[in-house]
Amino acid sequence: MSMIDKFSFGTITVDDQIYNNDIKIIDGTVVPDWWRKSGHTVDVEDVDDILQAKPDILVIGKGEPGHIRVTDTLKEVTASRGIKLIVENTSTAGKTFNRLCKEGRNVAGGFHVGC
Repeated sequence: MSMIDKFSFGTITVDDQIYNNDIKIIDGTVVPDWWRKSGHTVDVEDVDDILQAKPDILVIGKGEPGHIRVTDTLKEVTASRGIKLIVENTSTAGKTFNRLCKEGRNVAGGFHVGC
């Protein structure tokens, strides 16, 4: 399982690899350059690959100080599929993601490294 080593505004380091753009982590694999259709909004289509992987938990890092917004539709879809959705500022979300991984949980994430 991939672990987040470090986050600072504009960069995130996962397993000693530095990324300068938003990323997703699905089934332990980093998907770089995560781009959302509506920029600072996360909707179902933006995480469709994560939803197809059927994690138990989806962690969204909404940047610092947290300008990313999750749509009500995504909240409803995750709830209907039994996926726990956690939305936090990216610094906290990274720690949450790592803790859940260490607990052996089936977790996926999307992390915004900017605002």
